[in-house]
Amino acid sequence: MIGDAAAVWRFRHFLLALVGLDVRRRYARSVLGTGWSVLQPLATAAVFGVVFSHLLGDGSANYTVSVILGTTVWGFFKECAVGGSSALLAHETYIRQSPLPFALYPLRLVLGAGVHSGLAFLAALGLAVVVHGSLDPLGAAWAILPAVPLAVAFGWALAAVASCAQVYFQDTAHLLEVAAQLGFFLTPILYPASLLEKKGLGLLVTLNPVNVFLDLARTPIMAHRPPSLETYATAVAVTAGAVGLAAAVLARARTRLVFRL
Repeated sequence: MIGDAAAVWRFRHFLLALVGLDVRRRYARSVLGTGWSVLQPLATAAVFGVVFSHLLGDGSANYTVSVILGTTVWGFFKECAVGGSSALLAHETYIRQSPLPFALYPLRLVLGAGVHSGLAFLAALGLAVVVHGSLDPLGAAWAILPAVPLAVAFGWALAAVASCAQVYFQDTAHLLEVAAQLGFFLTPILYPASLLEKKGLGLLVTLNPVNVFLDLARTPIMAHRPPSLETYATAVAVTAGAVGLAAAVLARARTRLVFRL
């Protein structure tokens, strides 16, 4: 794992060039450009806010802010898993012709998704400042900042495992898409976690690793305080376990995967 991390660092300029290329391609010939990263979550949250806020008995703007944050976090991890499943297959030419570390290819997609999600998060932060006049945006951003590398590392782990699975079983991306649709409604994005606990489904909250990242993103903005040390410790443990698993999968696939491409 240390060797792969060192190799990725050596090729960091190449990696950043690829990420920049992805971002430019994503918004090429678009009238709004990166504005779509802001407009899309706002439109989604507006729909959910109008429909679900009244069903759940909360018609306030706080609900809309919470939904934007939830969909941004969920959308980032979904893109890491579903989109990341093609990371190795899409780089078959690089893999066959150059000794670049396998870890670099999923990281390319994760960083690109991070740019998109980061813009959406700024939109949520801006709306929260409007809703909560007393919210300190810089303080909230600093409180969330330590969670960013944890989210990137966990997203990389999802992309790395999914990309290896896709090479051996090419229905992986379709299965992940279905699982993501189910997982969205089993994750407290549109409703509070307490609602699941009241229905006797609290185990889903405990076992869902996305929930800890939802807490890290929401607490500084919705509760106006930093996340607890327990939340950070849980996030570190979840991320470390996922990264360890991904590193083991890549290490095992290193000598065999090229023959499956």
